Amino acid sequence: ERCLEDHESVVEVQSSWAPGADSRFVFRKNFAKYELFRSSASLFPEVMVSSCLEANKSMAHSELIQNFLNSGSCPEVQGFLQLREAGRKVWKRFHFSLRRSGLYYSTKGTSKDPRHLQYFADLTESNIYYVTQGKKLYGTPTEFGFCIKPHKVRSGLKGLKLLCSEDEQSRSCWMAAFRLFKYGMQLYRNYQQAQAWLSHPPWIGPTPLRSVSDNALVAMDFSGCTGRVIENPSEVLTAALEEAQAWRKKTTHRYSLPAACHSSPLSAAIHRTQPWFHGRISREDTQQLIGRQGLVDGVFLVRESQRNPKGFVLSLCHLQRIKHYLILPSEEEGRLYFTMDDGQTRFADLIQLVEFHQINRGILPCKLRHYCTCVAL
Repeated sequence: ERCLEDHESVVEVQSSWAPGADSRFVFRKNFAKYELFRSSASLFPEVMVSSCLEANKSMAHSELIQNFLNSGSCPEVQGFLQLREAGRKVWKRFHFSLRRSGLYYSTKGTSKDPRHLQYFADLTESNIYYVTQGKKLYGTPTEFGFCIKPHKVRSGLKGLKLLCSEDEQSRSCWMAAFRLFKYGMQLYRNYQQAQAWLSHPPWIGPTPLRSVSDNALVAMDFSGCTGRVIENPSEVLTAALEEAQAWRKKTTHRYSLPAACHSSPLSAAIHRTQPWFHGRISREDTQQLIGRQGLVDGVFLVRESQRNPKGFVLSLCHLQRIKHYLILPSEEEGRLYFTMDDGQTRFADLIQLVEFHQINRGILPCKLRHYCTCVAL
């Protein structure tokens, strides 16, 4: 599978599919799509970058991005990848180099002598796909596989070039490099447009005209024995704020009712209505689900613990790794609370726990930023 870029036409992509092919579109959040432009850390480890200009041995993240976008001076990306040779099931480790002219691998260690460089693929005439279930289907050494599929290959495995990285960080770096080499400045324009769209969504425009029914509404005060119309504008604002505050207190009280399981099952199970709660799924499915939506700091979900029947697990992505934190329920003086640190920090329910860590890091390595939505695995 691959993620469509913002400038790609869905109709054109669909027209390239072979009739009757098992291809489909899946609408899914991808939090890592433009992380390469937002990340303050280096885009690639130093060992993966070989500058075409000998004078520039080390470059900052912003400079590296600009060099990628500038077709005149493009740094060469290099590193080891596992390759399955055509017609064979054996995987071998080669040193690859990604240049403006294409992707090459060396037949002799890390040598870049033209005699030892073997041409592998032209990215301009291909698409890059993540390989799912690589170990099961293709016998990949790790689960971090990807493949290069030429445009002329409509279906089947013929023409696919299968590759495999040693870890997720290496694969992410290669995929980012392929996208930058393939699309260049267009990718950056997509990112800028996406940022502008987030800042000023198209549905936010000038204040719409109020309807007749809206104009007929008046502010009322029912604090006394009889209701009265509030005519003073400042008093109207004060009354609205007081009503909003009262509503929040009522809502908070409803979510924070005494939560002993036998006395208030509604409060104990209120988290089941939340989009970040995924019920009883395995650790493997959790890691696959988060991985498919982008290994970005702060992507999370909450699930039921398989080892502890009464507990829950907060699964969180940080530094491209998924960490799991056990949430245990406990009872004190007839009140149920949830904790991740042996009772030092207590929460009335899982909603309160999640909302707290969306604002405060607490014992976690980062704040909760993006909840993981449920998609077909």
